[in-house]
Amino acid sequence: MESGVRELSYADALREALIEEMRRDPRVIVFGEDVAVYSIFKVTKGLIDEFGPERVRDTPISEAAIAGAAIGAALMGLRPVAEIMYMDFMTLAMDMLVTHAAKLRFYSGGQVKLPLVIRTQYSLGRAHAAQHSQVLIACFLQSPGIKIVAPATPRDAKGLLKSAIRDDDPVIFVEAASLYRMRGEVPEGEYLTPIGKCDVKREGEDVTLIGISRTVPLCLEAAKILKEKGVDVEVIDLMTIQPIDYDTIVESLEKTHRLVIAEDSVKTGGVSSEISAYVTEYHFHSLKAPIIRVNSPPMPVPFSPPLEQEYMVDVRKIVKAVEKVVSC
Repeated sequence: MESGVRELSYADALREALIEEMRRDPRVIVFGEDVAVYSIFKVTKGLIDEFGPERVRDTPISEAAIAGAAIGAALMGLRPVAEIMYMDFMTLAMDMLVTHAAKLRFYSGGQVKLPLVIRTQYSLGRAHAAQHSQVLIACFLQSPGIKIVAPATPRDAKGLLKSAIRDDDPVIFVEAASLYRMRGEVPEGEYLTPIGKCDVKREGEDVTLIGISRTVPLCLEAAKILKEKGVDVEVIDLMTIQPIDYDTIVESLEKTHRLVIAEDSVKTGGVSSEISAYVTEYHFHSLKAPIIRVNSPPMPVPFSPPLEQEYMVDVRKIVKAVEKVVSC
């Protein structure tokens, strides 16, 4: 491990980002369901001990109220980090976020800033059933004015959360609960991961493989397997979902001429659909084979663990998709 780098879990990296930003800026506050006294996912564990109940608060179970309070706090000069415990219940805060948070800067002719972060997670893979496992990231792509990020590694989780807190626009910060215990190298000291840029996690020549959140480690594992079969895969971690860094994607595609996208949400209307449409519309000439998307099937998430595992995107499905696009 290089000097100045430690190994942290994904959850601890997020927690470290919160602590650093709260120490740096007294305007940063944290609130949500069970974030103060008892942190269910351990990301906010112990924050109340250092920063007190004025800056770290438990809220009632009302996602609309949490989002509304975040908007109000941001308008009054604070920089709130609000937690919606499960992404499924972002639907209850849609009016506040889509009708108001996304548009307040536009309404005011650019005079109003709205520096708020909504942290949320999806529990796909944890047998939490259809009401607690949905991946609804793409629902917010229709809301210009909201930025969306979804880090896949501890390093990027910390760097992106710090950037999101310092951003003057609303940011939806999506976490995959299955990644919370993942460990990875995280630099010591101050660093930021820029919003609006994706990251080439592995360079390759034959296929561009885009992963989003939980699927990024799967893509990297698939790339190792495919390398042994003679297929050199370039893996891109999308990281920022709004705005999408198409420049990096197109640069990779002009080298590989083949594209596979792995995403946890269903195929219809997903992030992979948007990327596919963009590439087809503006860079069709770069393609030597049809784009293949690896998504969850169009049905509710099963509660049964074996059925849920079959439902989910996995390494086997990604490898099969890459092999198919290479054979074209």
